Amino acid sequence: MQTFSRKLVTIITEAVLEKELIATLEKLGVSGYTITEARGKGHRGVRNTGWEHGANIRVEVVCADPLARTIASHLKEHYYDNYAMILFMSDVEVLRPEKFTSGGGATP
Repeated sequence: MQTFSRKLVTIITEAVLEKELIATLEKLGVSGYTITEARGKGHRGVRNTGWEHGANIRVEVVCADPLARTIASHLKEHYYDNYAMILFMSDVEVLRPEKFTSGGGATP
C-alpha cells in the first residue's frame, strides 16, 4: 500500500474567530478542514465550551508542507499577539493525496 507524506496543521483558538479563520485559510489555499469544540487549560486559564466568548475550537488541516508553513507564518503574524491561539504541525501519511491539495490536482 502506497502512502503520501503530508502535514497535519492543528490550530486551537477562540471560537469567536471561526468564520474569520476559515475565510483566511481558504484565501491561503486550504481546500478542506475539520472543526471541533475544544476544552482545556493553558497559559490563559481554563477554557470551556459553555459560552461562545470563552469557548475554543480545534481546526485541523491536512496539506502539503509549503502550505502548512504558509498557514503557520500567516497566523503567527496576524493573530498571535491579540488572540489565544496555538498551532502545531505533525507529519502524517495519507492514502489519497488528491484529497489534501489546493486546486484539486494530486501532488504526490
